[in-house]
Amino acid sequence: MAMAKGQLFLILISFSSLVYPSQSRLSYNYYSKSCPSFDKIIQETVTSKQITSPSTAAGTVRLFFHDCLVNGCDASILVSSTPFNSAERDADINLSLPGDAFDLVTRAKTALELSCPNTVSCADILAAATRDLVTMVGGPYYNVLLGRKDYRISKSSYVEGNLPRPTMPMSKIISMFAAKGFSVQEMVALSGAHTIGFSHCKEFKSNLYNDTHYNQRFAKALQNACADYPKNPTLSVFNDIMTPNKFDNVYFDNLGKGLGLLESDHGLYNDPMTNPFVKIYAKDENRFFKDFARAMEKLSVYGIKTGRRGEIRHRCDAVN
Repeated sequence: MAMAKGQLFLILISFSSLVYPSQSRLSYNYYSKSCPSFDKIIQETVTSKQITSPSTAAGTVRLFFHDCLVNGCDASILVSSTPFNSAERDADINLSLPGDAFDLVTRAKTALELSCPNTVSCADILAAATRDLVTMVGGPYYNVLLGRKDYRISKSSYVEGNLPRPTMPMSKIISMFAAKGFSVQEMVALSGAHTIGFSHCKEFKSNLYNDTHYNQRFAKALQNACADYPKNPTLSVFNDIMTPNKFDNVYFDNLGKGLGLLESDHGLYNDPMTNPFVKIYAKDENRFFKDFARAMEKLSVYGIKTGRRGEIRHRCDAVN
């Protein structure tokens, strides 16, 4: 039976969407004409926020990871829950995401809406701000493609099983990243983001008395630091106790000395699949920076939404 021209046209369109994935709609200069002040506004907002709240960099990197790994880099993590929908940010693993990171995105969005209304997505703001903050605290510069759209769906039920937990066996974390197309080396490089930021005592306190991978003096110091945790659940410790506010490779060097904070940190050093990369990055900061930058470029386009699959939100915390 002869195929109608309309059917053939639809098939060709469908095929072209497979050949040219959504990433092809992104570009580095996406806003050069529609919002020429984009870079300047992001940089000014990032600089102001980081100076007044130095934990912003680590918090924003974590927010970016938690957005991208669940359903792609689509700003779904930013949506607030409603009486009719429990959003991603209210999943238990996301309840400790820091307010400073959300505030940074809100500030940038407000400034961009004044300069270029209904033009810049929240997903692009988060991706660009993360890169600028990593660079600001000493990490590598990497290119960020722009043109993402914001997803209209955000459900807390989508989160479980997509984000690594500190207590997970390293084999499970490796499998989780592999399912998203990331190699062991890329996963280890991305884990290097723990060079900045802190973790709450509840994430590791139960390990301090029976995990032999800790340096003994370090374990004792952590026990003292977290002694009042039952009364004060906000107690926390830097992930990298040596250079906590600088993005460098010291985190990896710490792991070999028993100075890792989380169970997953010890797992990186002790698992035979990840250990070789930990040792490479501990010795060679340039190699770590190069691999981290490449992995972040890859992560930043994971599961992105373009065209009609998303929207430009008026506010980052609510779908239009």
